[in-house]
Amino acid sequence: MNSQAVALRVFTEPQQGATYDELLTIARHAEDTGYDAFFRSDHYLAMGSAAGLPGPTDAWITLAGLARETSTIRLGTLMTAGTFRHPGPLAISVAQVDQMSGGRVEFGLGTGWYEAEHTAYGIPFPPLRERFDRFAEQLEVITGLWSTPAGATYSFTGTHYQLADSPALPKPAQRPGPPILIGGGGLKRTPALTARFADEFNLPFISLDDAVERLDRVGTACAEIGRDPSEIIRSVALVACVGRDDAEVARRAGVIGREVDELTANGLAGTPAQVVDRIGAWRERTGVSRIYLQVLDLADLDHLDLIAQEVAPQLG
Repeated sequence: MNSQAVALRVFTEPQQGATYDELLTIARHAEDTGYDAFFRSDHYLAMGSAAGLPGPTDAWITLAGLARETSTIRLGTLMTAGTFRHPGPLAISVAQVDQMSGGRVEFGLGTGWYEAEHTAYGIPFPPLRERFDRFAEQLEVITGLWSTPAGATYSFTGTHYQLADSPALPKPAQRPGPPILIGGGGLKRTPALTARFADEFNLPFISLDDAVERLDRVGTACAEIGRDPSEIIRSVALVACVGRDDAEVARRAGVIGREVDELTANGLAGTPAQVVDRIGAWRERTGVSRIYLQVLDLADLDHLDLIAQEVAPQLG
């Protein structure tokens, strides 16, 4: 495997069923066991057969709480849904949480995609082209507000958003702002927006072959605007199912309702040695330096311990 270290991050899907206290427990445990970051999704409706009880927790309210109840672990979203919030108030919320955390926030933003949750909670869900148009303006507005010098004002005239003489406050703790993550499988606009705005490009639940092709597109988009693609951190999100032996792997797969063969093919499943080899293949072919471990059984803290003790030390 490439000698550069690969950082492991915990990624949760609370819409499938989790309280704030459960999220706090796993975030603190991830911090105590040396994980690089705790991330969560931004969804308001459970997917598949999950009951989703007791109901959704809001991403940025959750992260605000965690900002005060953790001390070192990075905190962020994969991905904040652009359909849920106007960019001005969102810039305020993220800046405030960054201040509350002492500068530990990382800001993943996407177009929003899950139509059913919009219908369930009365949120407008424009067609894809309009969502991308809004997404581009949101990135422009949020970064513009954060980077405006203190004492100056910010104005923006777009198709979907207009701001006039904004004081562009508050400022985040990190300057000019928290790192911005963009991801997804879009073939044209996603790479272009990544090249322009992103500090990190994330590949969510994608095959290794497809990942190579998507990263090539980001590289091409960077070249078109004269940006060095090495400035953009490469990362991938993959479901984790690690066990000390085949029986433990099978047990963990059963708990989350997945098949071992499918997880082995599409995620990070197997014994620690097998998972280290799989991460090595990702590193060699894509240059990823961060892996977001999608953890679906939030009660299984031993799972996190096993990965921290048997996988992480072998990643550089």
